[in-house]
Amino acid sequence: MSDEEHHFESKADAGASKTYPQQAGTIRKNGYIVIKGRPCKVVEVSTSKTGKHGHAKCHFVAIDIFNGKKLEDIVPSSHNCDVPHVNRTDYQLIDISEDGFVSLLTENGSTKDDLKLPTDDSLLSQIKSGFEEGKDLVVSVMSAMGEEQICALKDIGPKN
Repeated sequence: MSDEEHHFESKADAGASKTYPQQAGTIRKNGYIVIKGRPCKVVEVSTSKTGKHGHAKCHFVAIDIFNGKKLEDIVPSSHNCDVPHVNRTDYQLIDISEDGFVSLLTENGSTKDDLKLPTDDSLLSQIKSGFEEGKDLVVSVMSAMGEEQICALKDIGPKN
């Protein structure tokens, strides 16, 4: 054995997968699915009967959780589909910078400064007007497959 110390540069996460497999026949409405490499929320599922070539097919209609685009996919019900790990975290809003980034307070007291304001106009105007009025705002951040976006807003009252 050598006496040298080895230093590893780790730029990756803990190797946790961004998706997990789930049988297509078990995915339901309001569940999540990956279609064309995008994390989506299922809005409609229809299953066709087994034909003369064997497999029942599931027809998924889903909406991308980050950009709102409608995507469709048809998969044999016995095959596995990728399902994204979707997390929702609440953060307190501290500041909005001029360049459209927000500064958020995490649970452990540190700040998170790498998120842009949402592209949804009504949510954007609610956040800006609430912040200008000096209200204490909590934003919900949805994350899946390495992407994050503000998806909801709660008002917890005026600042003291």
